[in-house]
Amino acid sequence: MEDGLIDKESTVLAIFPSPMMYAGPTEVQWHAKARMNAGANFYIVGRDPAGIGHPAGKEASSDGNLFESTHGGRVLRMAPGLTDLEIIPFRVAAYDQRSKQMNFFDPARKDDFDFISGTRMRSLARNGEIPPAGFMAPKAWSVLAGYYQSLGKSAC
Repeated sequence: MEDGLIDKESTVLAIFPSPMMYAGPTEVQWHAKARMNAGANFYIVGRDPAGIGHPAGKEASSDGNLFESTHGGRVLRMAPGLTDLEIIPFRVAAYDQRSKQMNFFDPARKDDFDFISGTRMRSLARNGEIPPAGFMAPKAWSVLAGYYQSLGKSAC
């Protein structure tokens, strides 16, 4: 917010710790209902918060996942008790190497995008490495890197 990337007047930043407990359709409903009970009016959702890989392997589906990309949103639109929650489909974002910033993925330019996973990001942070310029605000990266370095090498 200090760098002007997020509007201070209309943004609330909060931590909502909720571990992955169920996986699949049950997981996506749990997370949506918990956030709705906490006062959320909107929920951004992709396929499935637990990211279950396809049991037949990565070659069994276009992206290696059991559920396709709109699965989570479709489940929530049919789930009882969630009609007051506006479901916003997640758009895939990745690091655009051409523009040197995060951007929505464009399949026509797939070779220009670097998908920096959470695992890779944690590894960079833990090892004191710097991500590509434009991946994250430098102050935010400093906080993240400091946290993962404080955990030690084996804890992440």
